[in-house]
Amino acid sequence: MILKDLIIDIDADEVKADIEINITGISYDTRVIRNGELFVAIEGYETDGHNYIEEAVRKGAACVLCEKAPGIRIPYIITGDSRKALSVVSATWFGHPAAKLKLIGVTGTNGKTSVTNLIKYIIEKCSGNKVGLIGTNGNFIGERELSTAHTTPESYEMQKLLDKMVFEGCKYVIMEVSSHALYLSRVHGIEYDIGVYTNLSPDHLDFHGSMEEYAKAKSILFHNCRKSVINTDDKYGALMISSAAGLVTTYAINDSEADFTGENITLQGDGIEFCVVFDNGRTKLELPIPGMFSVYNTLASIATTVQSGFDINHIAPLLQSYAGVKGRAEVVPTGHDYTVLIDYAHTPDALKNIIDAVRGFAKGRVITVFGCGGDRDKAKRPLMGRVAAELSDYTVITSDNPRTEEPDAIINDILAGLADAVKTYKVIENRQEAICWALDSLNTGDVLIVAGKGHETYQIIGKEKIHFDDREVVAEHIKQMRINSRKQETESLNRS
Repeated sequence: MILKDLIIDIDADEVKADIEINITGISYDTRVIRNGELFVAIEGYETDGHNYIEEAVRKGAACVLCEKAPGIRIPYIITGDSRKALSVVSATWFGHPAAKLKLIGVTGTNGKTSVTNLIKYIIEKCSGNKVGLIGTNGNFIGERELSTAHTTPESYEMQKLLDKMVFEGCKYVIMEVSSHALYLSRVHGIEYDIGVYTNLSPDHLDFHGSMEEYAKAKSILFHNCRKSVINTDDKYGALMISSAAGLVTTYAINDSEADFTGENITLQGDGIEFCVVFDNGRTKLELPIPGMFSVYNTLASIATTVQSGFDINHIAPLLQSYAGVKGRAEVVPTGHDYTVLIDYAHTPDALKNIIDAVRGFAKGRVITVFGCGGDRDKAKRPLMGRVAAELSDYTVITSDNPRTEEPDAIINDILAGLADAVKTYKVIENRQEAICWALDSLNTGDVLIVAGKGHETYQIIGKEKIHFDDREVVAEHIKQMRINSRKQETESLNRS
């Protein structure tokens, strides 16, 4: 592509390059840059891309898009915000794929994955169209999973992914949109048909600094949506509404003025039943996923798909057979008379939600195993400790993804929230040992919640990502328990 065509939509402060030169691609990472490409220098978490301009030139960069003049001879373009510029030139390079799709973006602290997956399921079943999904649990084209590195990819990968979805025939794309992606302009320039807001609770405050700044980052989504679907039971819903550029539809359980509300809610161990009320009508819904949070997620999904033009009378019967999402209130088969749930809960509200949901059907004790991630928001650690200890009958505090922090330091931060806890707890730093100890402690009717990692199949220790899957640990230990039990029975028979 000719350079002048590639940069036509960016805000350029200075152009010191031949705009007729041919550009063979775009890169912001010198590890993968190829000859003839445009190198975009952006500031990352740990490094500044401007420090790598010389390396980019050695590897064949034809031109540099940056915020300050390079210290070496190289054609360059200066812009005020190279992150936004990367998003703009990436969209141009791939032919503006977002404009060829019906895009639905979902943001909030909790519920994004559940809502995006439920919306995808409804649209696929109702329309028969292939639907793309971009999110925490993976990127999907229909049922085929693609690789993922971030909840919302960097802008170049985002545009490349949307282009692939267009090429493979997707009509709709449902996307989790993180606060990082919004603040760091990974989705800059993308216009959504519908933006959805779930809720806000303490998370990522190490990055945003305060709940107010966190909320402002989330609200960026609604500047760029033709329609918005917003939870007015959440106290930050008003900010999202005030930020919305297009038509606003609201949903709630406690706000009778909302456009979509829930009535006659019944919470059961195997799911929920309630009536969704909108447009002077009532429709009974059933979803086989327990908890009040499932009511909110269902309301968000119903409001969104109805605003997308689908008939609730076609949607309602489909929900009864919805299988749910890996790592979200996921039941692990055990063959025993107790229950084991895997859940991604990694914020205080999410942990409270899953424990409350289990309380609704548990016949015995509720035991919670959880930890907190390293190099992430420390403020939520004691809050999660308090939630787990006060709502569970027994809590096992362990390691999650410690990253470059010492696991015992993370655990000590969690323990600070248990100072006044009246329930008992145990610390087992090794996550596998913690899960196994909890399994050995279960009695008839008990429910074990293994929280924090959900769909993840790895643990990050230091800078290394190693294979670790909570559900595999559960399955292997239960298998070993059976083997040990048979050995004991055989030994007992032999002695008799």
